[in-house]
Amino acid sequence: MPEGHTIHRLAADHRDRFAGRPVRVSSPQGKFSDSAALLDGRTFTGVDAHGKHLFLGFEDAGWVHIHLGLFGKLGFGTTPAPPPTDTVRLRLVTDGHHADLRGPTTCALITDPEKRAIHDRLGPDPLRTDEDGERAWRRISRSRITVAALLMDQKVIAGVGNVYRAEVLFRHGIDPYRLGRDLTRAEWDAVWADLVVLMREGVRNNRIDTVRPEHMPEAMGRLPRVDDHGGEVYVYRRARQACHICGGEIRTADLAARNLFWCPGCQRA
Repeated sequence: MPEGHTIHRLAADHRDRFAGRPVRVSSPQGKFSDSAALLDGRTFTGVDAHGKHLFLGFEDAGWVHIHLGLFGKLGFGTTPAPPPTDTVRLRLVTDGHHADLRGPTTCALITDPEKRAIHDRLGPDPLRTDEDGERAWRRISRSRITVAALLMDQKVIAGVGNVYRAEVLFRHGIDPYRLGRDLTRAEWDAVWADLVVLMREGVRNNRIDTVRPEHMPEAMGRLPRVDDHGGEVYVYRRARQACHICGGEIRTADLAARNLFWCPGCQRA
């Protein structure tokens, strides 16, 4: 499932291509046909992102709420657009660009109050300028749940996925099995600030890099990471490999139905 930086990147892509322009809207697959007919020809007025949720605004018609889930894909191209396949749930077309949405968990036309309700049930997003980590801290500091599980709970903090979860805990030497209530305020403030920086870099570069300059391959004389999930990382998907810092073995375990990665040497209990 895409992490929050990908959704914010997609928001920027839609803004650049469609904002302020009348848009042809269709649903070749048919599952969004009624809503597409209501939107067709209206002006694309705005875009918003919160965590893993994307919102596309249309003049006097509300918002298209998109959640990609595990299998959703959004792709862009120029016009003339090729004939759509029957897997395209939503197609947007202007004179110069088109976008195709396939396989989302959610694609629904919603009202302003319905959009607000989605924001209200999500935790703070490190990529939103109207948020800080205070709401998340209030929940984390009282919780008997592990900090690793809390970071993946979108009601606690929105947009953090398995990669950022594993990497930010490593970068701050925090045992993923520590309870939320055992985290200090200073530790949480440092984690939040780091997520803001790392995820903004993710939006800018369209990939996740979490390794500090002194631990990059060229600085350490090691081979670069080869993985289709992105750039250089410390522990994510590096189970049974040597830690870049202490040389110990990276471990993995199942936590809340997701694979957890950590270094016991650097993240001591």
